[in-house]
Amino acid sequence: MKEGGYMTFQQIVVFLTLGVTLFLLAAGKFRYDLVSVSALAVLTVFGIMPSDQAFAGFGNPAVITVAAILVISEGLMNAGIVDSIANYLIKICNSRTKTMLYLTTIVTILSAFMNNVGALALMLPVAIKLARKNRIAPSFLLMPLSFGSLLGGQLSLIGTPPNMIVSTIRNTALGAPYRMFDFTLVGLGVAAAGVAFIVLVGWRFIPYRKGTSTQEDMFEIKEGYFTELYVTDESPLIGKKISDISLLSDTFVTIVCIEDDKCQRSHAPHYDHIIHRGDILLVQATQQDMRKLITEGKLLLVGSKISGESSLKSGDVTLAEAVVSVNSPMVKQTVQSLNLRYRYGVNLIAVARQGERLRDRLRSIRFKPGDILLLQGHEGVISETLQSLGCLPLAERDFNIPREPKIWQALGIFGSAIALTTFGLMPVHISFTLAAIVMILTNMLTLKEAYSAMDFPILIFLGTMIQVGKALELTGGSELVANQLLKVSGSLNPVLTLALLMIATMALSNIINTAASAVLMAPIALNIAAGLGVSADPFLMAVVVSASFAFLTPIHQSNILVMGPGGYHFGDYWKMGLPLQFIGLIVGIPLLLLFWPM
Repeated sequence: MKEGGYMTFQQIVVFLTLGVTLFLLAAGKFRYDLVSVSALAVLTVFGIMPSDQAFAGFGNPAVITVAAILVISEGLMNAGIVDSIANYLIKICNSRTKTMLYLTTIVTILSAFMNNVGALALMLPVAIKLARKNRIAPSFLLMPLSFGSLLGGQLSLIGTPPNMIVSTIRNTALGAPYRMFDFTLVGLGVAAAGVAFIVLVGWRFIPYRKGTSTQEDMFEIKEGYFTELYVTDESPLIGKKISDISLLSDTFVTIVCIEDDKCQRSHAPHYDHIIHRGDILLVQATQQDMRKLITEGKLLLVGSKISGESSLKSGDVTLAEAVVSVNSPMVKQTVQSLNLRYRYGVNLIAVARQGERLRDRLRSIRFKPGDILLLQGHEGVISETLQSLGCLPLAERDFNIPREPKIWQALGIFGSAIALTTFGLMPVHISFTLAAIVMILTNMLTLKEAYSAMDFPILIFLGTMIQVGKALELTGGSELVANQLLKVSGSLNPVLTLALLMIATMALSNIINTAASAVLMAPIALNIAAGLGVSADPFLMAVVVSASFAFLTPIHQSNILVMGPGGYHFGDYWKMGLPLQFIGLIVGIPLLLLFWPM
């Protein structure tokens, strides 16, 4: 700041850029990686970030570690570790309380050692399956599952990107990063208190939502939804391709199956399949389109089928439910723009949002993160197709346990990487990169799977936001904000200032990405500690704990992923999330002061 209390030109540019960035991240109109890259570009153009340092963030150990953890998570899943847990849970969970306790505890533990979104994605099908088995509304299981994945991120260095970001910032400022389990003493107490609250009391604050209790209920697959149509001698569709149907009748229909006059069936027929006289078409369409197709196509109504009688699961063709992830290429696209049937070989049967099947015409629906899709396709390609579409399978996922030696092999590789880091023999980004390489070399996952596992949007976001945060430091912006917070706290003692920092970080984490919160708040925490003349560690650890408490809104990816399957509304999260944040404060502050004294 200049003499006289005025901000410099560079500080004004940085704060304006940050303000617009935070607004765009909160609004969610543009994807977060595009927003962060644009912010970095602006700061570079104005000369605030030196051009030769603009992309230095991609070499940051935090970015490398996150990439390695994503690959390792895929390897652990392929090894069958999570599927083993899933099969065990399905056998022993026979009540709501027991199911909620086991699910929330396990996802919390998993999130300590792998990406929290990845841990949630692995346990989501298990939770759906248990909800259906025990006739529990998914809304009572899925929000605790999401919150557990966030709580578990506090338990270790690799639990969540904010931990690694804060560790890197500490290394730059104080000459040493945090070790693997430096987070555990505080994080374990906070996580245990959080899980206990969720299981004993918190679930009562969750509104009952219909969610995905049964596939038939949510998608209402009833008589008249799938209809068999006979191709008459006068039909203009004879000799035409399936792809020509919409052009001839101006309808949007899905041909689920074709049976010829020799009773030979073709499930999920190719769009080039030729229609012949006497064919029976199993068609999915709205009533309006169905009537128009029958009239203009000169077809005869053979009969209506309920899903269980319609041969939808015949041969190697199956139905699968999947949830649209945040980074899916389907987001903001329609069936027509994606060409699902022709490009991916799957039929879209129905779409549900917030637990209710959408009544709009399928071709007009623009997909959103958290949407539940009912898809039909060949068993051999459906899993790969879902991965290409950025969708997570729900209850139709098969739980197969590979050979036991592979499980122990995976645990051995992962455990060795943790040990190397814990005992200071190797930095975390090196040990976990080596672990990822060994998993690939031992065929635990293919190179293609490794690249697919890397969440490149989040890696780009991290690499660019680290440099945006650096620009805030270079211009003295972090010091300026810290001084203002100290001025606001006035005569408050350091403990209350610590609480104020935690509240500010929690608030920020509920409107923007948690990694961005850590990037912005960690340097401020350092400056607050310097201004008070106390140790920086309790303030940095406060940022770690607070950044994980994104419980009030479905902004965090974990919360978005359960929104559709749980049938939640935007305002459902804060009802359990707000008291959970209060518990984080009253439990976290004493633990911070106990293990990281000022």
